[in-house]
Amino acid sequence: MNAMNRNAINAYAKVGVDGSVAAASPHKLITMLFEGALHSIAAARGHMQRKEIAEKGMAISKAISIIDEGLRASLDLKAGGDLAEKLDSLYEYMSYRLLIANMHNEIEILDEISTLLGDIKSAWVEIDPKKIQASQKTANPPLR
Repeated sequence: MNAMNRNAINAYAKVGVDGSVAAASPHKLITMLFEGALHSIAAARGHMQRKEIAEKGMAISKAISIIDEGLRASLDLKAGGDLAEKLDSLYEYMSYRLLIANMHNEIEILDEISTLLGDIKSAWVEIDPKKIQASQKTANPPLR
C-alpha cells in the first residue's frame, strides 16, 4: 500500500466518513475526500443559516480535517512538482478561509471554498485512470 493510499485511509478513519475506504482505489479515495469536504461545508452552511453554532463549528472542523489530513497529506510534493506545491498552498488557503468563515459566520466564504473544491474535484474526476482507459478503448477499437 503506498503512502498516498495510507494517508487517505487514515484521514477517513479520523473523520469517520466511510467504512468501505480500504477497498477503494487511490483515485477513488481522493474523490471521496473531496465529496466529504464538500458535504461538511454544505452542512456548515445550513448550520450557519440556522444559527446552530456548535454544529457549524463541528462541520467546519471536519471539512478542515479532510482538507489538511486527507487532501494535503496525500500530495507528493517531490513527485508532484509545481502542481503539488500549488495545490498544497491552495489547500492551506482553504483551511484558513474556513477558519475565518467559522469565526465571522461568513456564508460567502463557505461558498467560495465549495466552488474551489468543486472545480478541483471536477478536474480530478476527469483524470480517473478507469475513465481515461475506457475512452481510449472507444477511440481505438481493436482491429478484427
